[in-house]
Amino acid sequence: MSTMPKSLYWTRTDVPGAEHALIDDRRGLAVKGVAVAVDPIAYTCQYELSTDEAWRTGRLELTVEGSGWRRTLRLERAAGRWRAATGEQGDLDAVLRAGGHPGAGLPGSEDPDRLESALDVDVSGNPLFNTLPIRRLGLQKAAPGTTHEITVAWVLLPSLEVIPAEQSYTALVGGRVRFESEGFTAEIDIDGDGYVTRYPGLATRP
Repeated sequence: MSTMPKSLYWTRTDVPGAEHALIDDRRGLAVKGVAVAVDPIAYTCQYELSTDEAWRTGRLELTVEGSGWRRTLRLERAAGRWRAATGEQGDLDAVLRAGGHPGAGLPGSEDPDRLESALDVDVSGNPLFNTLPIRRLGLQKAAPGTTHEITVAWVLLPSLEVIPAEQSYTALVGGRVRFESEGFTAEIDIDGDGYVTRYPGLATRP
């Protein structure tokens, strides 16, 4: 049963990092969260997310910053269309290249119309966002074998580039959901409200 408030914390298991989210899920979802990680460079990401009562994403705002740079993104969906507003200070590309990494894409989306069919957002490395399609599609209560193919607006960290991504979610037995995207597969453990408790190779909740 959805209650307020919730305070959920995940420890990254792939790289040093963590995510902490303060959640109100009484009518749809409202979240304030922060994530930190060191890959590909050290960064802090603060975000605010809101959905409608059917758990369709309406707004996502993110601020990502590290040594010598800062990027912001406001992603909104209204009347079936996505709009993105971005900001940048410093030079993330230069910081990445100085560390031997490829340069970052530009924040936001060059063509928001490519996101038209997306009802959910996903932020790389942050397990909170898997709950959005799980709850919107009712997979935490669905019969095993129930599968949904979806498109999401995928936000890459730390660049804040937004691209469409095809994903598949399948309900399994024992509070588990199979996630698939572009050849990657993971069986995710969830609690009764659809929040991730263990994402193999990514994160776990204490």
